[in-house]
Amino acid sequence: MRKKTFTAAVLLAAATLTLSACGNGDDAGAPVAVVSGGSGTGKAGTVLDQPFTKPDLVLTDTHGKKYDLRKETEGHPTLVYFGYTHCPDICPTTMSNIAVAKKALPKAEQNDLRVVFVTTDPGRDTPAEMGRWLKGIDPQFIGLTGDFARIRAGARSLGISVEATKKDKNGKLVSVHGTQVVAFSPKTDAGYVLYGESATVDDYTKDLPALVKGAKP
Repeated sequence: MRKKTFTAAVLLAAATLTLSACGNGDDAGAPVAVVSGGSGTGKAGTVLDQPFTKPDLVLTDTHGKKYDLRKETEGHPTLVYFGYTHCPDICPTTMSNIAVAKKALPKAEQNDLRVVFVTTDPGRDTPAEMGRWLKGIDPQFIGLTGDFARIRAGARSLGISVEATKKDKNGKLVSVHGTQVVAFSPKTDAGYVLYGESATVDDYTKDLPALVKGAKP
């Protein structure tokens, strides 16, 4: 069966309509990534026929140093996810699934892979806070924080909507954001595959060997 593809323009339009509120107890609608689901293909990832350009993001890493996303990940297979460390469900599950799947790769490919977690809650996610959180998942994962407006612009360039952190009806601070994982090719540095929050460890384990080579999963 032919794999269903979607253009970046379609995904960008959908991103303005649907969001996922991590752990706020409310039904904020389906995550943005639902629009990328290739129904009936049996595959977790959706290959874009018009890949995304890697965001021009210069932020601060967990060591407090400047991190230029394009420069630092150029030529490396890269997975980018926007979320926050205080999320009790989707964000840690997504990152943990990737971490487990990564361990199935040969050591050289593990070292070549860049997994970048960009916070959507920079007010609380300091470099130190993100460093502690990511260390418990995978010490090689890269955490980035910085100016919210810059982060939101970078996310939107990938069709991911992000709202400023705010209190829910119970007074709890929540960050509402799209939940895609975007895979960038080491050959072109373009974001050519999307994963939604339903992607499992098995899905990533199956696809990562292809993604680290810039091939279609």
